[in-house]
Amino acid sequence: MHGTVHPVQPVIPPSVEALGVVVHRTQVPVWMPWPLPIGWLFTGVASAGDDRTGGRAAAVACSGPGPLGGMGELILVAEELGVGLGARYAGIDGPDPGAYLNVEKPPEAKVLAAGRPTPLWHVSNTPDDRAVFAGEALGMWLWAVMWPEQSGLLMYDELVLTDLRDAGAELELVPCGALSPRLLGP
Repeated sequence: MHGTVHPVQPVIPPSVEALGVVVHRTQVPVWMPWPLPIGWLFTGVASAGDDRTGGRAAAVACSGPGPLGGMGELILVAEELGVGLGARYAGIDGPDPGAYLNVEKPPEAKVLAAGRPTPLWHVSNTPDDRAVFAGEALGMWLWAVMWPEQSGLLMYDELVLTDLRDAGAELELVPCGALSPRLLGP
């Protein structure tokens, strides 16, 4: 009924080695703001897929000072069409954001993903505790989910996203923090 269901792998606590494992087995971009905003840390990674076909979705969590004070958390998800990992963190039904996006309006945010300007639209009907944006980058869905909702202001700073599959030795410079509990459940 749902087509292929890619299993969500166990969440991996933040470390350079764990990030490297996901980066080397995935078939989709592993997006991270790079450089990280001041005071922000890498706080975990999750993926969906199996050992035979590789990762079909990757979620990277980061946390740091929110734009309006307090702590902010960000999960960036790249996934193939129909996987649903981004929708899980966004708190919406269905595998893709299509029905929740109004692409007739201009995008509410833009990021630079792999050197290309990438528009992101606000995803409607999400829980009130988060801000959710979605768009397309490198032929995959790109989701940005932020807690608390006010942290969504970070998206207006024109973040530069790097696909960590292309990072090389810079991957060893990623500052790590404590595991984000947001990765463990929707």
